[in-house]
Amino acid sequence: MKMLINVPETVVPDALRGIAAAHPELTVDVDKQVVVRRDAPVAGKVALVSGGGSGHEPLHSGFVGPGMLDAACAGPVFTSPVPDQMVAAAAA
Repeated sequence: MKMLINVPETVVPDALRGIAAAHPELTVDVDKQVVVRRDAPVAGKVALVSGGGSGHEPLHSGFVGPGMLDAACAGPVFTSPVPDQMVAAAAA
């Protein structure tokens, strides 16, 4: 199986831009690599944030939405997100 990657060095930001284009209900911060529900925070709901290495699409960002995650952080390929990303996602 072949993957469609324009430039390996920009695969994560490219994937996040694609998620932003396909899902207007999400807020995507490409610089911090954080995806958040646009309607967050949801009253009466405990926020659920996840993150992990990018390399198996749809990243964790594909699970952000009603009944699922409130935010997700995309780390580099096969590398966990850094604490600053998790803090940004939790704050959002």
